[in-house]
Amino acid sequence: MNPELMHLKILLPNRIFADLDGVSRMVVETSAGSFGILPHRLDGIAALVPGIFTYETATEGECFVAVDQGMLVKTGLDVLVSVRRATGGTDLGRLRAVMEEEFLELDDSEERARLATEKLASGFLSRFARVHHV
Repeated sequence: MNPELMHLKILLPNRIFADLDGVSRMVVETSAGSFGILPHRLDGIAALVPGIFTYETATEGECFVAVDQGMLVKTGLDVLVSVRRATGGTDLGRLRAVMEEEFLELDDSEERARLATEKLASGFLSRFARVHHV
C-alpha cells in the first residue's frame, strides 16, 4: 500500500461490503453537510446520513456508493465506515434514487414506529400515575 493513500473498509451488519487500498480521497454526507477526506486530514469520527459516499482510487477512478445511516472513523490512513445498508454502482442517478426510495423510506417508517412507541409509553405512564393517585 502506498504510504500516502488511505485504506477504506465499508462494513455492513452481516458482511464486509468493500475493503480497498489506495484510496486518494473520499466525500461523505453528514447531518452538517458534505465534507471531503484526504489522506492527511486529522483523525476523527462522523455520523453519516443516508446519501452518496464517493471515493477515488487510481485503478477504479471515482466510485459511488449509496449508503444508509452509520458511522465513519478515520485513524491515520485507515478509514472504517459502518452502515446499515450500501449499494454500489456507476450510475449516480440510479444510486440517488435507490438511496431516496429505500433508505429514506425505511427511516420514515422507523420514525412512525418510534412515535407510536412513545405514545404507548406515555399512555401507560399516565394511566399508571392515575391508578396510584386514586
